[in-house]
Parts: sequence; structure tokens; C-alpha cells
Amino acid sequence: MSNPDDPREWLAKAGSDLLCIDNNLGAERVPFDAVCFHAQQAAEKAMKGLLALRGKVIPRTHDLLALLDACSQAGVSVESMRSDAYFLNPFSVAARYPGLAPDPDETIARQASDAAKRVVDAATAMIGG
Repeated sequence: MSNPDDPREWLAKAGSDLLCIDNNLGAERVPFDAVCFHAQQAAEKAMKGLLALRGKVIPRTHDLLALLDACSQAGVSVESMRSDAYFLNPFSVAARYPGLAPDPDETIARQASDAAKRVVDAATAMIGG
């Protein structure tokens, strides 16, 4: 990322995660855990873009709930993202390692994809572009 202070660059990175999701869901053999991970990552980057929009320091965290709180404190209305953030939050780590959570199936992966798209769409509407 050439400029972490540019909210549109955060959205571009979120868009790359959404592309990974779509590509994986269209594959013959789908890594549902990877779909869920990229869904969490897309939401995380969208929220960090909202913080960049407000000129805030971007926290080094994968915790979507902490990012929601930071956005709220920065004056960004993120309540519409809360349920999706709760759903996606465990996929930053738990879905990537054996034994931390049940492996997601297609239904969960598609729900994660939809949740990520809602968060990115909401952030895009606020940031513009």
C-alpha cells in the first residue's frame, strides 16, 4: 500500500479480498476457511479506511469489534456493521488454524461473503468512490 492515510487505498485492498472470495467460491474445490478469512480481512480493511477518512492512526489489530469502537469514537456511524462484524470477527485467526473452531462449510462461507460485502459497501458509501 503506497499511502495508508488514503481511505480509498484501504477500500482497494478490501476489494482485492472480495475478489479472492469470488474467485474461490467459483472454484471447483473451495477453501471455505480461506473465503471466511478474506471476508474478515475485507471488513477489517474497510473499517480501517473509515478511520483513515477521519485522519486517525490505524490500529494494528484484526479485532473488528475494536475497530468498530475506534470508528464510533472517531464519529463514524457504524452501527449498521455491528452484527456483520460480530459474525466475521472469529475468522481472522480461528478459521485459519486447526482446532480453534469448526471448519466453515459452504453456508457459513457464503454468509461471511455477504457480510463482508455489506461492510465494504457501507464503508464505500461513506468514503465515496
